Amino acid sequence: MKTSLYIINEIDPLTTTAKVADAQFLFNELTYTHFPVLKDGVYTGCISEADIRCFETEKTLDSYLYALEGFFVRNNANWLDILESFAQNHSNIMPVLDDDNNYQGYFELGDIMNLFNETPFLSEPGNILIVEKGVLDYSFSEVSQIVESNNAKLLGLFISNMENDVTQITLKINDSDINNIVQTFRRYSYNIVSKHHEDSFLNNLKERSQYLEKYLNI
Repeated sequence: MKTSLYIINEIDPLTTTAKVADAQFLFNELTYTHFPVLKDGVYTGCISEADIRCFETEKTLDSYLYALEGFFVRNNANWLDILESFAQNHSNIMPVLDDDNNYQGYFELGDIMNLFNETPFLSEPGNILIVEKGVLDYSFSEVSQIVESNNAKLLGLFISNMENDVTQITLKINDSDINNIVQTFRRYSYNIVSKHHEDSFLNNLKERSQYLEKYLNI
């Protein structure tokens, strides 16, 4: 995926000589959380929509350089690194610089999310399975082996949560017998977080519980 195709230059960046009132007007017209600021043609950082509301309207951005946030990505960055930068900086706009630190434009969060939507992880049909195990007890090779030993294919996986020394892993598996995969994970001491109608173990527990409840009510 060539992310450079998604660089936007429709709106010129702000300059440090711009008045705060002009920057406020820009944010009124747009839905961005931040906007790039250049000083003498060099990228200096991003001003946030939240901060600009607190500044004196007649002053220039030069007076508020301390408030600029210096995040950016390179024009050859891959889409996962770009998406990570969006998340880390709580922004829906991401300035782009080349290797010589020349400002190239910016990415919009929606465009990068669309790249994620086009990956097989989201676009291909399949089952989502969420498992968890101790942070020192799991391995991706083991997870892959469990899936593939049941004649299934992984479309993708990622660590979706880490808390109290427990790692949660989200998997996308092609259409297959999810019940056998779930049971194999249990045999390897993984806890199954997601719920599955095909889960015979839970279905058996439910049936036994209903039978016990019926017996106790006799």
